[in-house]
Amino acid sequence: MAETVYTDSDVGKYVMTADGDRVGTVTAVRHGTPRVDPDPDMFDRIKASLGWEDVDDDTYPLQDSEVSEVTDDEIRLRRF
Repeated sequence: MAETVYTDSDVGKYVMTADGDRVGTVTAVRHGTPRVDPDPDMFDRIKASLGWEDVDDDTYPLQDSEVSEVTDDEIRLRRF
């Protein structure tokens, strides 16, 4: 997949697992990287897989290598 260019138009999109579970919501795009506000119910299950366990922030960076698809409404993660 070619590198995706993220913009402020991606704010508000849901971030979904490959299985269709909502992980969080994009709340900002900083320097081309979406920042995700995680859904607390799913967060503990996936944070280590995404490398978010040591981040000290309210939102977490979503790397392009973790994304399989971007649609008008959501960002879908690769299976991990």
